[in-house]
Formats: sequence, structure tokens, C-alpha cells
Amino acid sequence: MSPYLTRLREAAAEGATAAAALLASYADDAAVAGLLDGIFSASPYLSELIVRDPEHARRCLTGDDGAVFERILSDLGAQMRSAEDAAQAKKLLRQAKAHSALLIAIADISDRWSLSSVTGALTRFADAACSETVDWLLRDAAGTGKLAPRNENEPAAGCGYVVLAMGKHGAHELNYSSDIDLIVLYDPATAPLADGNEPAKFFVRLTKRLVEFLQDITEDGYVLRVDLRLRPDPRATQVAISFEAACIYYENMGQNWERAAMIKARPVAGDLALGEEFRARMVPYIWRKYLDFAAIADVQSLKRQIHSVKGHGEVTVPGHNVKLGRGGIREIEFFVQTQQLIAGGRNPKLRGQQTVAMLDALAEEHWITPATAAELKQAYDFLRRIEHRIQMVNDEQTHELPQSRDRLTVFARFCGFDGVETFAEAVSKVLEGVQRHYNALFEDAGELAGEGGSLVFTGGEDDPETLATLAAMGFAQPSEVSATIRGWHFGRYAATRSAVARERLTEIMPGLLRAIAGTGDPDATFIAFDRFMAGLPAGVQLFSMLRANAQLLDLIALILGAAPRLAEQLSNRPKVLDAVLDPGFFEHVPDRDEALRATQSVIAASTAFEERLDRARVVGKELMFQVGVRILSETVSAGQAGRAYSDIADVLLATMLAAARDEVRERHGDMEGGQVAIVAMGKLGGREMTASSDLDLILIYDHAPEAVASDGRKPLSPSQYYARLTQRLIAAISSQTAEGTLYEVDMRLRPSGSQGPVATSLDSYRNYHAASAWTWEKLALSRARLVAGDGELCSAVAAVIRDALCAKRDAGETLSDIVEMRGRIHAEHGSSDPWNLKHVHGGMVDCEFIVQGLQILHAHGRPNILDPTTSNALDKLHAAGILSDADKQALSASNALNHRLLQVLRLCVGEHFAPDRASTDLARLVAGAAHCPDIASTQSLLADQCRQVDSLFG
Repeated sequence: MSPYLTRLREAAAEGATAAAALLASYADDAAVAGLLDGIFSASPYLSELIVRDPEHARRCLTGDDGAVFERILSDLGAQMRSAEDAAQAKKLLRQAKAHSALLIAIADISDRWSLSSVTGALTRFADAACSETVDWLLRDAAGTGKLAPRNENEPAAGCGYVVLAMGKHGAHELNYSSDIDLIVLYDPATAPLADGNEPAKFFVRLTKRLVEFLQDITEDGYVLRVDLRLRPDPRATQVAISFEAACIYYENMGQNWERAAMIKARPVAGDLALGEEFRARMVPYIWRKYLDFAAIADVQSLKRQIHSVKGHGEVTVPGHNVKLGRGGIREIEFFVQTQQLIAGGRNPKLRGQQTVAMLDALAEEHWITPATAAELKQAYDFLRRIEHRIQMVNDEQTHELPQSRDRLTVFARFCGFDGVETFAEAVSKVLEGVQRHYNALFEDAGELAGEGGSLVFTGGEDDPETLATLAAMGFAQPSEVSATIRGWHFGRYAATRSAVARERLTEIMPGLLRAIAGTGDPDATFIAFDRFMAGLPAGVQLFSMLRANAQLLDLIALILGAAPRLAEQLSNRPKVLDAVLDPGFFEHVPDRDEALRATQSVIAASTAFEERLDRARVVGKELMFQVGVRILSETVSAGQAGRAYSDIADVLLATMLAAARDEVRERHGDMEGGQVAIVAMGKLGGREMTASSDLDLILIYDHAPEAVASDGRKPLSPSQYYARLTQRLIAAISSQTAEGTLYEVDMRLRPSGSQGPVATSLDSYRNYHAASAWTWEKLALSRARLVAGDGELCSAVAAVIRDALCAKRDAGETLSDIVEMRGRIHAEHGSSDPWNLKHVHGGMVDCEFIVQGLQILHAHGRPNILDPTTSNALDKLHAAGILSDADKQALSASNALNHRLLQVLRLCVGEHFAPDRASTDLARLVAGAAHCPDIASTQSLLADQCRQVDSLFG
């Protein structure tokens, strides 16, 4: 015997007349007995309602269903109007909920009500609960002097506060244990608030009380679970939103899923006239006049993402989700809503809220066949009733069929089937039919499938299946990832403000997340991508490119995970990715000729000075980005990268020199016989530049002996003229424009350093290096290279440099100077950290000192050993017999390792590298550059080579 039947008999035995009367009906009426037996065996929730109130249960089993229901609603209204306090009002609401829940369930199970009657009754009760609660709260506010209603008997009329029902509630299609989705609006201009009451605070507090009244669990249970997350940008907005703010949001930022959701919006409580005004305002937003297949792709993509889970395509009845699973209720709703969004703008007949009615309308308007409409209506009725049975078991908002055979057997009987086999056959047939129609509707839609499962970022809160998918992909903070992506879709960044951008983003989302998850630290890379998104001025172009070239997603993930410097460039100019799409991109690195062609194609001699600066920056950054991508993809050597960066700098320097000369000529004219030459020192001189190198430059000039001033409208003396030219050149290279800077410029290596003039005449340069230059300046001069200027003067300057380097010098004095300089540098910058590649003992500076010192010591007799590039100089010193095999091998190995590491580190982190804080991707890149298996091995190798170079110096 059922324990619930036993409890009824015990109550009757104790004199409970209501229990006795119900038992009498059980004994006398086979239909009542069968119904009660079915409920007692399958639904603890309904069984408790019956045992708790057998008198009401008997009315539900034997009375007029419609009359009983109307009495529940009318009693609730009358009782709420006389409720003296919140506790009493809450109790009345929960009692009415229990009465309506039992009545509707019995009418449903016994097939006395159609599906529309069941969902209509569930919706009407929700409407009444919301409306009566709002009215009570408004009366309470009036009683405390915070509100002055226009009509005391109808406090909601003109109150400036409206509750909109959304989703199934709005469409009169609530399921048995459904949450109710609400959007709450208020109009501060019309709300009759007492003086001193701030509308936003008042209505937010009122809304919170509304939620409390409906969903707080007391000894009497709860009324309805309330979901306010369909409001605009729920993480950034209050639970009640001003009317105008909501309108502006939807009209400017509303997403396509919100368009679909707004179809079902309906005012149910408060100022209903204000709600209707809002609905009228939303008509142009929801119902676009023209067919909008680009927009509808966004809605379609959401459903396709849900189905990306492996194996989800198979319909298996145990555990199947009749709402979200294949062939489920959601597919029928999407089938209807997507076509409504496409066609409803031109055809008002397709603007209805209810699924079944719209299936008929779609058939009448020839969007689907009558047979399709009939089959989907029948499927919808069947699945909704199954959904109700699932929820009646324990009053839970669930949609999954039982997994175990025993529970599924009981459930099948609860649904009126003889056993599992007949039930499974019927369910499978319906699900497969729905799936067939749904797939036919979207058969031309592109695939968005990922491999991890559901990826849905609509609404205001997390989708549990999506969180599980993200966790399985490797994200440690899936909820943060989900919330951030929803923020993108709410248009919080400029890149996603347009509807088209959000649609494109939705389509690439599975591939994007898959690429980010493939990095060593998905959460850190995702945060970097969020920063990248925040910096994008627009998104349509980039998202469209990624949609058409999915292979770029892995590259972007690598850039974001390992190279913040490149990521910033990419954020400012997404167009730089265009070059990567060239089939020959990975076959060469940008060289001087390519840089020259690219520069000349966008910078005409007649272009204004500021525009030439901007265009040079655009070209330079794009070319440098390409080199950076090659370094990250490990498809270029350190030497190739250094030469490529240097070639780009050479061309840009020559271009900026021409721009500066034109600018100076405009005001000051020409200098008779005037010539200039640009000497590059340091990394640029040695053609060993990295992503962050500055330019060490010297400007040398010459002019006719008789020239005393330029011939322009504002003449200058030669020294003033070329000082002005140098200043314009520095500004052209390093000043901040709308496109950023090109390079930092350092001119401290000029004669007399920062104390000397910024431009040096040829004679002064020659005399200085013949008589005054210090040993350290001779060392620096070994890396000098003429990179731009007038050919005749460049040749003359090159001769001066060669003569200075090949001059005979005292070996002991020179070596003593080098040792002293090394000591000073180590005292100021020295480090024991092997990752301080330049200044660690035995690091790059020591290696370069050895090479430069040997060159200036031996160039007098063997000038062929001179070469500004360290690796080339080492080869020449070895070939000349100045370096032994062992020493050359040690120095070359150290130099090569340092340059490989420097290219990666300067590209990715700038000056300081902390291996213990490096991302997995960066650690892999660094170890790869060292040809080592991991960071620890790389650090060990660095330390060994530093010791070798340090011993050579000693």
C-alpha cells in the first residue's frame, strides 16, 4: 500500500472528515482510484499536496475544474487586498500556489484539459501572483507615505512601474515548474512618488521585495522562482531599469537573441499601459522590415553550438533532455522564432507569441507545409506533456527523462504507457521527427560545431552545460570566461557595438575558445584576449577575417598567450593579419626591397609631413609584426630576424630623413653643396635589431666652403640648419602621432656625447676620431654602418670610420681601457641573473667587448676583420687566426644563444624576464629558442656559457 494512502487512512481514523471523504471517492470511483494510485506511485510532490489538503484534492478530483480554478484566483485577489502584513500576504500566495498546482496537475494527468488549457492556467496563476503582489506592495508603499497612487482602489494604474513577462510566461506557455522570466521597468517622469523618494532606489527596492514575496521558501513553500536575467546587460544593470534606458539599449545595442525573446514580452503587473507603450516602441527593433539572413545566422548559430557536443546527434531516451536535446521543445521554438524574425517584419500575421498558433500561421503564409505544421504541433503537445510529468515528480525545473530503467518504467506508466518499450518508441519517433524538420530548416547553415559541448552565451547568467564545456576544455575559471563573453555580446566594447560584429563573433566563438584552450594557460590567454577586444576600435573586419580563415585563431591565441607587445599592435591594427594570409608568407621574411616597395606605395613625396609620419608608422608596424609572427612561429632564425628588423629600420630611416629634409627646406631653403649621412650604431649598425631596439644614430653633414647660410625665407647658418634637420628627423621617428611611434632615438654616441651638437660636420667628425675619441668610442665605432643620406658624403664618412678603426694603437693601453670600462659597466649594471642577457658576467656585453676589442687591436694590419655584425666578425677573426677554434666556438655559441633568446624575449616581454612567472607558451618558446627541452635546461645552458665567456675575458 502507498505510504500516502496509509497517511490518509490514519488521518480519517483520527476523525479528519476531509480525508474520509477523499477515501470514499477513492473507494467508489475507479477513475479517482486509478488517478491517485498513479500519483502516489510517481510524484512525491503531488502526493504531499493531496495528503496536506485532502478537501481541496477531492474538489480537484471530482469538481468542475474551471470553476475550481476561477475560485482560486478570485479568492487570492480578495484575500491579498485585505492582507495586513507581508507575512500574511506571502502565506496567501503560497496557499494559492499549492491549490492551483494540484488542480492543474490533475486536470493535465487526467486529460481533462488540453495543453493550451494547462499552460494557460499556469500562466494565469503566475500573472495573478505577480499582479496581486505588485498591487499589495504599492498599497504598502502608499500606506507609508512613499507613494501617492492616482487611484487608491487600483494602485497600479499610472504608477509608472511595470512588470513584463518574458519567454513562456509572456507567451501563455508556462511549464509546470517553470521559472518566470521578468523584465521590470519604471518611468521616473510619471511615477507618483512622494517628495524625496529617488525613483531608481524606490523601484529597485520594490522589485527586490517582489522577488522575495514570490520565491522565498517558507514553511508554506514558495510561489514562483523569478529570473530577472533577461533584462539589458544584467551584470551591469539594476533589477529595475528606467523605461527610456531600456528603449535606448534595445534600439542601439540589442542582440538577436533579445529580439527573439522580446517577441513574447507581455505586461502582467503594475502599469499595464506603460507596458503596452514599451511594446509599441519595440516593434521596429523586433520586426525588421527586410529579410535579414545575416542577423538570423546569429540566432541559428546558438542552437548549432548547443549541438556541438559529441554524440548529441543520437536520440537515446534514457536521460534525454526533452527541452534542449536533439528533437526537443527548444528546436520547435527555434524553428518558429527564426522564421518569425526573418518574415515578421513584412508580415504582421507572423508576429504572434504562441508556438502552436505561429506554426499554423507559418503554414497559412506558405513558409512551411501544412503537414510540417501538423507534425510539429503534435510533437510540441506530446513533449510539453512529458515535460510536465517530469516536473510534477518533485516540482523541479528539470527536463531530463529518468536515466535508470526502473525509474523510467515508473515514469512511463505515470505518462500513461504500458512500459518502457512503448514509451521509448513513442518518444523516439517524436524526437526524430522534430530533428528532421529542424535540420531541413537549417541545412544550408554553416557548421559552428566545436568538440567540447554546449557553448551558449545568451541571457544574463551562466548556462550550466556551457560551464561544464569550458571546464572540460581546460579553463580554470569557466564562470568568469562565460560572464566576460556575455559582456562582449552586450556591446561593452567598441568592437562588439554593432549587430553584425556580434553575429560574426558568435560564429567564430567555438573555434576561438578551442584555440585559446590549446595554449598552455587558457585563462591567462583568455584575459589577454579580453584586453585585446577592449582595445579594438571595431570588430566586423577582424571577426569576418577570422570566420573566413580559421587558422588565424591559433596564431592569435599564441600571440596573446606569449607576446603582449605583438598583441597590442594587433589590437590597434587588426589589418596586419592580412599579410599572414599570403600563401608565401612563411617562405621569406621582409627585406629591404619589400620594405622599400611597401613604403613607396603609401608615401608620396608630395604627402604632407604629418601624413608621411603616420603612413610610415603604419607600414613599419605591419612589417615588424610580420617578423614577430615569424619569430613566434619559429620559422625564422635570430640572424634572419635581426637583419629583417634592421632592413625595415634602414628604409624607414631613409624615408623619414627625406620627409625631414623636405620640411626644413620648406622654411629654410637649401644649403649650398649640402649633404647629410646617417651613421647607425649599436644593434642597427650591427644589423642585430630586435622588436624593441631603439636607434643609435649620428648625423654627419657637409656643405660648400663658401656657404654661410641657407637660401630660404628664414635662412639659417650651417650648424643651425643641420641641427634643425636633426631635430626634425628625431621627431619624425620618435614623436607620438595617431599611429604611435616608430622607434626611440639615441644620439649619445655622437662626438662629445650629449654635450656636443646634435649634428656633426664631416671635418669635426674626422678630427674627433683622429685625435680625441676615447677607447670606448672606438669600440662602439666598430659597429658603425652608413644607412641613409647622400652617397658622396656616405663614402667619405665610411672612410673616416675605417681610418679610425684601422689606426695603430697601443695594445696594453687599449686592453687596460677595455678592462676598466667593463668594470664600470658591471659596477653599474652587472647582474648574476643569467636572464639578464646583456649585463650578466659573461653575457652579451662581455662577448661584444671581446670581439670589438680584438677588431680595433688587429685592424691596423688586417682591416678585413672589420664587420659590424658580431657573428660575422667572429668568423673573420677566426679566419685571420686571431681566435682559436675553441675560443671561437665558445664565443659563437654564446652569441648565437643570446641572440636567439633576445629575439623571443624582446618580442614577448621587453626587458625583464622572470622564468617562474612565464606563461606555458612563453616558456616553450624560450626553451625552443635555446634548443632545450625546458626552461630549467635553458637556464643551465645560459649559466655554463656565461662562465666560459667570463673566463675568456679574464
